[in-house]
Amino acid sequence: MKKRDRERKKARRAPYRQTKPVILVVSEGKVTEPGYIRTFAQYYKNSRVKIELCGGMGVPKTIVEYAKNRKAEAEKRAKREQDENLKFDEVWCVFDIDEHPNIPDAIQMASSNGLCLAISNPCFELWLWLHFAPQPGMRERHALQSMLQKHIPGYDKQIDFANIADGYQDAVLRAEQLENAALEDNEDRRNPTTGVWRLTKSILR
Repeated sequence: MKKRDRERKKARRAPYRQTKPVILVVSEGKVTEPGYIRTFAQYYKNSRVKIELCGGMGVPKTIVEYAKNRKAEAEKRAKREQDENLKFDEVWCVFDIDEHPNIPDAIQMASSNGLCLAISNPCFELWLWLHFAPQPGMRERHALQSMLQKHIPGYDKQIDFANIADGYQDAVLRAEQLENAALEDNEDRRNPTTGVWRLTKSILR
């Protein structure tokens, strides 16, 4: 085989596919959620986690729509440039139940488009609370935020995972227990439950 032919064949070789999944996280919150996820990924040395904030009012259906479009854009670019590394292996939407409308529609849209969900009811602070203590019972958002002051003095939505890392495994166990109990009662995603633990497990893969 001539040298030129060998070089041409080498040039057509597909890009090397990274083994660690590329994860896109689309967040409703602008401070707490991205802060936790970013520092969690840094703590466990995973540089293949990308976090984007969804503009607008943070309505779950809007977040899912944004994530769906970003996934499609990445897939088109990967196909155009013949580089699978440009695709996202997983796309996660992180939002709260709170008092948002159209939650079932958002969940259905995510399912139809292969998106993953990390939903907290009532809010993301429940996931933080589980790093310190068992489930607090049914609470509303502001009550949970106030309760966190007991464990994170001066809590103002800023969070660095390194400061609460010791409670992570307990948080996962407690979140799983809450989820299983809700499913047994046929009350999926009831207050209190959080699916953030699933996202963290993906980041750790």
